[in-house]
Amino acid sequence: MVKAKIVFICAAAALLCSCSHSYKWQKFSIDGHRTGVMVPSAGNVPEALGTVENGVYTSPNGEVFKDGATPVVAELLIGVQPAMARLKEVVAYAPEPMLRTKPESTLGNFIADRLFADVARLAAPSGRKVDVAITNTGGIRVDIAKGDVLLDDIVSMLPFANYLCYVQIPGTELRGIFEFMAEKGVQCISGARIVIKDRNLVSAEIGGEPLDDGKLYGVATIDFLLDGGDGYKIARGAQDYLITDIKIGDAILADIREMTAQGKPLEYFVDGRILIQED
Repeated sequence: MVKAKIVFICAAAALLCSCSHSYKWQKFSIDGHRTGVMVPSAGNVPEALGTVENGVYTSPNGEVFKDGATPVVAELLIGVQPAMARLKEVVAYAPEPMLRTKPESTLGNFIADRLFADVARLAAPSGRKVDVAITNTGGIRVDIAKGDVLLDDIVSMLPFANYLCYVQIPGTELRGIFEFMAEKGVQCISGARIVIKDRNLVSAEIGGEPLDDGKLYGVATIDFLLDGGDGYKIARGAQDYLITDIKIGDAILADIREMTAQGKPLEYFVDGRILIQED
């Protein structure tokens, strides 16, 4: 009897495996090229997302969906729009996309440079000086598209409760952090320039000067990376530290609002701060 059960289970497993499906995902921009659906603002929900009446979904281009999950999902999406109206505020304008590419990107550089400046300002009253900033690329969850930038974009870009921090560490520890980056994958940096070849750190400069193992450096970062986040322990060997109550997302949003108030677009640059040498 036991043997029969085992045979049945094996046969069922084989049948399930033979019926399994493989799926491939494709990424599409929400630009209306398929059904007319666009990213909605607070005042154009029917025009951007379409309408649902009596369980029938009509897309912005007039295509009608009566069956399947489409009407259900559309009704849910349209239904939450009033609660999301606050997030549709336009907070900036980006003349070009800002992406999260590696080893270096416009978006990563912008966030790292703003992190440097924000922590430097917070640390200055206590006499602390920032030399370099480090944050994780994985904490940046979405790119910034060309055009109007919504509050929703910024909240989605930096959604985690990661707090601005200052730590002072020896040059040997900072070198170890850059060596870890070289081996495992680079992160966003500011105030430094590193050269990597074959997953090894070739050189590192801080403020235009070679990294000095015997010197103490002030590092602007986030609490997630202090003791294990993404494998980093930036607080290891710390001689001094300051953990603020300001989230990186809130700080970057304030910076972007200030730029917009000054009439500046949301745009940035790459400058060779991370160089991967090829053979």
